[in-house]
Amino acid sequence: MAGNYRTVQGDAWDAIAYRLWGKEHLMHYLMEANPAYMDVLSFPAGVELVVPDLPAAARTAKKAELPPWM
Repeated sequence: MAGNYRTVQGDAWDAIAYRLWGKEHLMHYLMEANPAYMDVLSFPAGVELVVPDLPAAARTAKKAELPPWM
């Protein structure tokens, strides 16, 4: 599902990841693909983010391990 995502006012990394992939703990993939926005907690409307392809392990995992920041 590589592509782009245009934010809506108030979007946050975890909410975007949940909307795209159904799992908020995958947000680190979005953050790594969009380093210019790493310091943003709540997005304004209209920011174009790159949506990376997820690694196979992330797509098929039934229960996720802890995300890298924990």
